[in-house]
Amino acid sequence: MQVITKITRQKNQERYNIYLNDEFAFSVDESTLIKFGLTKGKILDPFEMDEIAYEDEIAKAFNRALHFLSYQMRSEFEVKKKLLDAGFGESVVLEAIQKLKKLGFLNDESYSKALLETKKKTAKKGPMAIKQDLKKKGIDKNTMEKALESYTHEEQLQLAMQLAEKTVKMNPKKTPAQIKQKIQDTLIRKGYSFEIVNEILDQIELERDDDEWYELIAVQGEKIWNKYVRKFEGKQLELKVKQALYQKGFPIEMIDRFIDEKRENG
Repeated sequence: MQVITKITRQKNQERYNIYLNDEFAFSVDESTLIKFGLTKGKILDPFEMDEIAYEDEIAKAFNRALHFLSYQMRSEFEVKKKLLDAGFGESVVLEAIQKLKKLGFLNDESYSKALLETKKKTAKKGPMAIKQDLKKKGIDKNTMEKALESYTHEEQLQLAMQLAEKTVKMNPKKTPAQIKQKIQDTLIRKGYSFEIVNEILDQIELERDDDEWYELIAVQGEKIWNKYVRKFEGKQLELKVKQALYQKGFPIEMIDRFIDEKRENG
């Protein structure tokens, strides 16, 4: 016969030591103590002790998850992986997760919405990139799509335009064609659709006056000329330089002017 002869509180105020027949037997969480009505004089049979041990393991997993969630919101997938990696059994983890969900500490729908807003504000990401982020967090398809429905076309245009304008400012020595390519690459990488990209490219203004074109071609043209002058000469050299500058978006009249000046200067 196993009789509880003493119960003492640990330094951790929420755990208690249980003594059976005047010897230490096990420790339990306060919630387990209350659930099983563990008091001095209570008789425990083997089955009940197994139940207590299982329930206390769930309490440990629950508290470990709460600590994990105290730093920031997490998805159900993340919490489950964390608990499994910590050595808790599958059934214990599932019980702990159900308890967390019931008490409102774990909600993939709320988590998805929060992650969406964070990725929009901090990284200006588009829907496709955020969808990948949600997948990595183990969010199911329906929850993911429901969250992304709130990301309006207008919001996407607004954030994509901010990225485009930043790209323009960072590339003052590039041609409009080069800048548009950089804008397209940036927006695609950030997860925006081709529809959004095309709308932005149609709206963005990248005009250059003659003086600006001349400054641009003086820098880029010189680099290209020096690159090809080692391999070609005469008309073949001029043709190669013309092709390269044209591909970079320089107007043909500016290219001809540059080539004429190079020819005159020998």
